[in-house]
Amino acid sequence: MSEKRVTVYLYPKCSTCRDALKSLDRKGVKPDETVDIFDTPPSRERMAELIARSGLPIRKFFNTSGEVYREMQLKDKLPEMNEADMIDLLASNGRLIKRPIVTDGERVTVGFKEDEYERVWKR
Repeated sequence: MSEKRVTVYLYPKCSTCRDALKSLDRKGVKPDETVDIFDTPPSRERMAELIARSGLPIRKFFNTSGEVYREMQLKDKLPEMNEADMIDLLASNGRLIKRPIVTDGERVTVGFKEDEYERVWKR
């Protein structure tokens, strides 16, 4: 059985993202690709795919503690938005996306929690 390609969407200066990479490394997971989410946010299609595969509500993909989220007053606006508009918004600005996102094409994790990485990414 061949290993799946692992992609990590992150912000290199983010300490949580660096901790996530270290955790993956300890589990023997070597990303095939790391993507700076600020420079290259996932496309609308890719974002929709990540959300669908994750099984998580779309709102879990928003960086609710981020400056751009607050500036755009999304706490008040998201409840009124449909999913397509939310996906467009996420794809338009990587600063709105909770990070890191790790995927192997089947599994998707959003953010970093050691216990979740232990469960999902342990090889």
